Amino acid sequence: MSNIVPLISSAVAGPLGAIHLPRLWQKASLEARGKLAAGYPGIGKGYDTMTLNALGLNEAAVRSFIKDSKPTYPQFEAWIKKQPGAKLDKATLYKHNAAIRGYIHDDATRKGILSANGITDESSVNPGAVDLNNLDDWLEFYNAELK
Repeated sequence: MSNIVPLISSAVAGPLGAIHLPRLWQKASLEARGKLAAGYPGIGKGYDTMTLNALGLNEAAVRSFIKDSKPTYPQFEAWIKKQPGAKLDKATLYKHNAAIRGYIHDDATRKGILSANGITDESSVNPGAVDLNNLDDWLEFYNAELK
């Protein structure tokens, strides 16, 4: 099987209500099995770290659980609920989700993603990083699987 471009958007939440968490699970799961497309970190420094920190989760423990247990997404959320120090209250989730949705890429990153997709910066009305990352993923998927 070829390496897989993760296509779960950072805007997606599971039953816990934390956006980006399903994408983090998908990327870490793919990496643990050697199936994550090149250029994608299993757990990176951007949204992944923001999510782990906001929810009070330990990166090494998350990696280990995903690698050793190969959980479904609901099993991953169930494990999170049992973690000492996990912060899953409504206020924390709201603040985290707002931070993810509100993140804006720097000008060079925005222009690079738009340009790679044949979109001029002037014609794009949405500068949000989540949507730009979606464009980037879709182009990577197209190049890897459909071209």
